[in-house]
Amino acid sequence: MDKPLLQSTLPFPVRRGKVRDVYDLGQTLLIVATDRISAFDVVMPNGIPDKGKVLTALSLYWFAKFHEQFENHLIASEVSDYPKSLSPFSDQIAGRSMLVKKASVVPIECVARGYITGSGWKEYKASQTVCGISLPAGLKQCQQLPKPIFTPATKEETGHDINITYEEAALGIGAATASLLRDRTLALYSQAAEYAKSRGVIIADTKFEFGRLPDGRLILIDEVLTPDSSRFWPADQYEPGQDQPSFDKQFVRNYLEKQTWDKNPPAPALPEEVVMGTRQRYIEAYSLLTGNQSLWK
Repeated sequence: MDKPLLQSTLPFPVRRGKVRDVYDLGQTLLIVATDRISAFDVVMPNGIPDKGKVLTALSLYWFAKFHEQFENHLIASEVSDYPKSLSPFSDQIAGRSMLVKKASVVPIECVARGYITGSGWKEYKASQTVCGISLPAGLKQCQQLPKPIFTPATKEETGHDINITYEEAALGIGAATASLLRDRTLALYSQAAEYAKSRGVIIADTKFEFGRLPDGRLILIDEVLTPDSSRFWPADQYEPGQDQPSFDKQFVRNYLEKQTWDKNPPAPALPEEVVMGTRQRYIEAYSLLTGNQSLWK
């Protein structure tokens, strides 16, 4: 097991997100998935070993699985296929990076929900709606919805993303773009959720990001269907009416909810058992979904 990579250091213009370091190579971008982990939109001071490699490998799996239906930004993921200027940094980027097309990011988080949980459950209890969508009365916590719903959110540079209605999203990005993204989000979620269920994993919800190429095409960008961007539950333990065991960073959130931390920076360091428990959950999700049991023993 490698020491966590909390920050990459390549000599190119960089923008650092909560988890990813994005380097501008001129015509392309290099996305490096570090081992940072965030919760409640705050980055924890210590990382999760191999997390960035798991996120990258799982995104690559989904990109390959759905590339014919949903175009994405991937160009290459092997250092040997990258520009030669990146070769000296293979120790930092091998297995945790993607060379991708540049795209203009659509400033909306495209969220699909198949089950009612998280912020959706809180809103439902207060108003019987989620992002302005009316839902049937009497739903239980974590219950499957009659059909998946599209619940967009704003993309905030700092702090929490904000849930908005579809109508608000359409005002911000245009009605035609909002309609297209809603259709693609729900189609991709539904196909992925059906497949995951066959592998013993429930995808309760997930978020996608899209970008627009210079010719106007909308493509998938960033990560896709990972434990960072989705709620993954073990299907054989699913029981509505309560919180579910998970393969994602809900394990970290649950620990932090029991602390006296106010959810503002700086965050407390995660104890070893939470770090290793999170690592194991991410690896188990990858193994179940892909059938690959050989990585990150």
